Amino acid sequence: MREPAVLLALAFMGFASLAYADETKRGKEIFTRVAQPSCTICHTLADAGSAGAIGPDLDDLKPSREQVINAVTSGVGVMPAFNESLSTEQIKAVAHYVSTVTGGGK
Repeated sequence: MREPAVLLALAFMGFASLAYADETKRGKEIFTRVAQPSCTICHTLADAGSAGAIGPDLDDLKPSREQVINAVTSGVGVMPAFNESLSTEQIKAVAHYVSTVTGGGK
């Protein structure tokens, strides 16, 4: 009886890893191509290959998921709010991506 439970748990962990990777990939796509203006214009982020100098260097800042959600939703300083051009799910994907690749999610 214990074997099926272990196999089920391992399968679930595999699906969770795939979902995590898909969310990261989706967030990167939004960061680099979907958001207009593109996040890469203003922000430096090594994983995205961007070297923007207007906004903060995200590799140095290492923002948490929540910080990214708040900034992208409402805007900060000269950064515009994206809450009307990106869906809540897209904003969450960007936040997941940025916080994951910068280590801000730790």
